Amino acid sequence: MTERASALAPFAHPTFRSIWLANLASSFGGLIQSVGAAWLMTSIASSVDMVALVQASISLPIMLFSLVGGAIADSFNRRRVMLAAQCFMLAVSATLMVLTYLGMMSPWLLLAFTFLLGCGTAINNPSWQASVGDLVPRDHLPSAVALNSIGFNLSRSVGPAVGGIVVAAAGAAAAFAINTLSYLALIVVLFRWKPGNAVALLPRESMGAAMLSGIRYVAMSPNIYQVMLRSLIFGFTAITVMALLPVVSGTLLGGGPLTYGLMLGAFGLGAVGGALLGNRLHQHFSSEAVVRMAFIGFAICAAITGTSTSPWLTGASLLIGGAGWVLALSLFNVSVQLASPRWVVGRALSLYQTATFGGMALGSWLWGLAAELYGLQLALAGAGGLMLAGAALGLVLPLPQRSTLDLDPLNRWKEPALELDLEARSGPIVIQIAYIIKPHHLAEFLRVMADRKRIRRRDGARHWTLLRDLGHPDVWVERYQTPTWTEYVRHNLRMTKADAEVGDHVRALHEGPDAPVVTRFVERPTDWLTAIAEPRSTIDPP
Repeated sequence: MTERASALAPFAHPTFRSIWLANLASSFGGLIQSVGAAWLMTSIASSVDMVALVQASISLPIMLFSLVGGAIADSFNRRRVMLAAQCFMLAVSATLMVLTYLGMMSPWLLLAFTFLLGCGTAINNPSWQASVGDLVPRDHLPSAVALNSIGFNLSRSVGPAVGGIVVAAAGAAAAFAINTLSYLALIVVLFRWKPGNAVALLPRESMGAAMLSGIRYVAMSPNIYQVMLRSLIFGFTAITVMALLPVVSGTLLGGGPLTYGLMLGAFGLGAVGGALLGNRLHQHFSSEAVVRMAFIGFAICAAITGTSTSPWLTGASLLIGGAGWVLALSLFNVSVQLASPRWVVGRALSLYQTATFGGMALGSWLWGLAAELYGLQLALAGAGGLMLAGAALGLVLPLPQRSTLDLDPLNRWKEPALELDLEARSGPIVIQIAYIIKPHHLAEFLRVMADRKRIRRRDGARHWTLLRDLGHPDVWVERYQTPTWTEYVRHNLRMTKADAEVGDHVRALHEGPDAPVVTRFVERPTDWLTAIAEPRSTIDPP
């Protein structure tokens, strides 16, 4: 009973519970829309690769625009961002419904509308996923992410089958109409949600700078980019089954939209089971072991789906695939969130989504092309082989265990008083910190300073160097720059409690009579006074 209470603990938070239920309704409508789009494409296009491109057109914008969505999530009010994205998707879905009902839909127009819906998802998802950490305590975060997966896959276990019935009975336009209505519940909940707005201590970063900050943080965080590499491979291979399932349902299984919906329902049911088993599996196995299980399970699913002509056997294989799908993607998501402080979590999640959905978009297109050229069986067999290779990659590059670092803001740094009248945009700012390190501590000091360099650069420092005084060999100087005084303040406010452990370690190795000496400079050209002088009037005084 304790484990079950722990798994459902996020539901004790009313806002999370309300948004979760509204997302369940929205996901239900979205999956009905997906069935309608995929099946509509089979009736208006003649090639297999065009059907596979429906999945690619949904995944591609998430790959292209997730980083923008992440920067927006970290820079703007997340509730308003989600509201704008939901209203945009409602408008797109309504237009898609009308054009389909009027018989004006073509294959490329359908792909354009699914692409636009993917754009809305790319902006919405980073804000929603980053908001989860604001709605529940950190120790409830894995359960909250698992519950999000359960919600989506509960709708997936029923939505596609209902979508198949709707499409068979009333056509694709009716499926698009249901999706249009499904956005309303979430829009109402978001309107009623009144989160407390944190007071901004600094000006907002520009979009370009915010995106570069996110890329730099992930590039300097080994645990995150290892997760991204595995998620890229998983997305590229696993999407094959989903992208080709409409063709499998119509050819190998000899069914129609209802069969396709039932197969998707089996996949969703397996995903719910995988989400429910996730906590238990993580108690007994490492993260790498769980990911290997997911890769191998999906390889089995692909192999059976590509050869079976029995709906029952294919459905059973899709149960395994669905479980593998949610186990892997939930673990990747939680790993990224737990390895990212709040100031950059939206961008870190967006880059993870870029890797995952980029793999899905590329995989949907390439495996669809392979199926067109070489047949379904060979395409699915090839994807299954690469899934096994993805599992074997863990022998060389194992997935790190979930982070236990305390990434809450340190809130220890105080902006120093300055004798010089400095503007926020003044710079570049040069910082020097002098340490006295005795020879017996030198090896340890250099090792810790390697971590110090990574943290400094990750949080925005430039031109980091470590200098040794030739006249006084025990004196070591850490030197770095920031573009402006504002960026220097921002750099220090980004420090987390885990980062402070490295700084405290460095200071413990310092053996001077006082604390390490910090000196701050502002760069100035030799003609600076001329450059700032007031321009003379072009009219001489009388």
